[in-house]
Amino acid sequence: MKTQFNIGNLEFSKPIVQGGMGIGISLSRLAGNVSKFGGLGVLSAVEMGSDYPNYQKNPREANRQAMADHFKRAKEISGNRPIGLNIMVALTQYEQLVKDAVQTGYDIIFAGAGLPLTLPELTRNSLTKIAPIISSKRVAKLILKHWWRHYEVAPDAIVLEGPLAGGHLGFKNEDLTPERLAEQTLPSLISGVLEEIKPYEDLVGRHIPLIAGGGITTAADVRETLAAGADAVQIGSRFVATEECDASQAFKEAIVNAQKTDIEIIVSPAGLPGRAIHNRFLEEVKAGLRHPKNCPINCIKSCDYKTAPYCIGLALIAGKEGDLENGYVFSGANAYKIDEITTVETLMNELTKELYLST
Repeated sequence: MKTQFNIGNLEFSKPIVQGGMGIGISLSRLAGNVSKFGGLGVLSAVEMGSDYPNYQKNPREANRQAMADHFKRAKEISGNRPIGLNIMVALTQYEQLVKDAVQTGYDIIFAGAGLPLTLPELTRNSLTKIAPIISSKRVAKLILKHWWRHYEVAPDAIVLEGPLAGGHLGFKNEDLTPERLAEQTLPSLISGVLEEIKPYEDLVGRHIPLIAGGGITTAADVRETLAAGADAVQIGSRFVATEECDASQAFKEAIVNAQKTDIEIIVSPAGLPGRAIHNRFLEEVKAGLRHPKNCPINCIKSCDYKTAPYCIGLALIAGKEGDLENGYVFSGANAYKIDEITTVETLMNELTKELYLST
């Protein structure tokens, strides 16, 4: 089994993509080290500048400066290896963030939490590669068809996020029951997406790598996913529990201490289901005690503070900083299997060790 993969001219010695986690969970220290040790490190564009001094007065400028600063630091840490950026389509500033990322020089943009139908236009004539994040064969078909019909562009890569992923999910609540989860395993979803990709590979005369993620926790998971046809895996929660992760110690310990029964599906103001670790803040949300009085951040297009159950921007900032009385922790379904905080280098080696075994 191959132990490396490419996205065009970008080469990686390990088939590991670190998921872009906001707010402030995957910034330059984490992403830079993942790339340094052979994978693809990915920052999240969601409120990157929330810890900058000028954030309260001018969040857009703080976020723009943070995007440039963290890219530079990640490049320095990685030894100038490729660095990616995850940008949610649902963000109010989505289009401008894409343009800023291209101008900054990010090697690849991953776009999900919505349909990135205009991403080829926003990145036209740039060297930045583009990869939509999809949840099904149907969504893959829709995006591939739209991009080709309107722009004659095919993705540089595609990320398939299965229903066991953390954070915002591209599935309906009825698809997240134990019965449906048993039917929709990640390997079972891969074959359908590969069927949709193949005709476009023939059109453009190049391979379009598939990166698959959602619940991948062990070396055996990595091996199984690659054996099912993926070129690489995307992993989030395991990278939270590393010394280099940009989150607070309390945030990391919430992952390490989580039990299986703590991980639940929540309602997000982004209009999507999400998977998170249960705590008192989320109990108060369910009880209707966290309705925002205004919109201090204006981060998500679909969020109306008058009807939102809580302010997701403030909640995620609080969580990142370790204030779990006023925030919470997104996590994958299998985060309960994580029982220690390690280093990125150790984790990368652990996750890929089975790839070197004879098949």
